[in-house]
Amino acid sequence: MPTPSMEDYIEQIYILIAEKTYARVSDIAEALSVHPSSVTKMVQKLDKDGYLVYEKYRGLSLTSKGNKIGKRLVFRHDLLEQMLRIIGVKEENIYDDVEGIEHHLSWDAIDRIADLVQFFEEDSERIEALREIQRQNEEQEQ
Repeated sequence: MPTPSMEDYIEQIYILIAEKTYARVSDIAEALSVHPSSVTKMVQKLDKDGYLVYEKYRGLSLTSKGNKIGKRLVFRHDLLEQMLRIIGVKEENIYDDVEGIEHHLSWDAIDRIADLVQFFEEDSERIEALREIQRQNEEQEQ
């Protein structure tokens, strides 16, 4: 099982490959705001652990194991963003909030959150009812 730091790298590599068809150390470093030397060390570890194949000066590619985990990590991130939007979290807070919680939830919790998001998205009136409750609570606080 990858560590939270490994997950961040796998997720970012998956995204870069999906967007650009490749992921270079410099791209990963820029996306994660870390030094290229840190990326190289992590990429070597991910290669050793079977998540990707890294050839110095030639680039990297995710293995089927890395690709499967990357896809699931992107799903988790997107799902948590959806949930926070549904419950009315301010847009400017969503990314940082997701980054703060995504590594601390079990996959069982993620599956239940997916059920909850699906419940709300199946009927827009449910989301509107939630928004009305939020408006009422805000009025009471004022």
